[in-house]
Amino acid sequence: MDPVTTHPASDHGTAPSAWLMAMEFRAPWEFWSVLPSWPALARAPAGDGHAVIVFPGLSASDGSTLPLRGYLKNLGYDVSGWNQGHNFGPRSGILETAKRQVIDTFKASGHKVSLVGWSLGGIYARELAKLLPEYVRNVITLGTPFAGTHKSTNAWRLYELTSGHDVTRITAHFDLPTAPPMPTTSIFSRTDGVVAWSASIQKACLSHPFTENVEVFASHIGLGFNPSVWWALADRLAQPEDQWKRFERSSALQRLLFPDPNR
Repeated sequence: MDPVTTHPASDHGTAPSAWLMAMEFRAPWEFWSVLPSWPALARAPAGDGHAVIVFPGLSASDGSTLPLRGYLKNLGYDVSGWNQGHNFGPRSGILETAKRQVIDTFKASGHKVSLVGWSLGGIYARELAKLLPEYVRNVITLGTPFAGTHKSTNAWRLYELTSGHDVTRITAHFDLPTAPPMPTTSIFSRTDGVVAWSASIQKACLSHPFTENVEVFASHIGLGFNPSVWWALADRLAQPEDQWKRFERSSALQRLLFPDPNR
């Protein structure tokens, strides 16, 4: 078992420090680092054309995922946003509309759909995949706090303010720590200033063997613009259906960009 997946629940109770929160201001530099990284990013595995839906984070809209979606489209995927404006939590009709989008996308293409979710958007991706296993190919989340309590994030008050929901009451309706039954990748950063990194760790489970955690150097706000995240996403999405393998740090550059999760 990967040691990074075995931390006790108490590790998930503390939100990132004020110092890590302050480091979120490095996010613009992560975005601009895409330009010098483009020659390498352009050599990522080509997509097979299957549909990908990208869910934005708390209070964000499809505009926040536009660069990421543009990159995935450039690789050959049929990419769309969630098309529901700003993400203010699972208000009335939100999850039903998202569920219908997954089903309609599957019917239009005739193939299973990959779901990508940033932060709170990753909660949607995981829970929709559990509800619709016959329609979903794989799930990839970016800095999503599925393994911890609301106290493991610095955004829970903003969530309650924007959604109008008590976060403890709403999460009680879902089994967030349990992984979806299809291949599931959690991309996380130990320097995330919004979500405690341990709250984004998928524990190993014999009943859900196709899960993994991929670590990157990134801020929470910069996860959707970070070149390492884009490369990991491209690598994961390019895997042939039903031929899933764990992410490999095979080259010297990959070992530099993607820390060893066992350290």
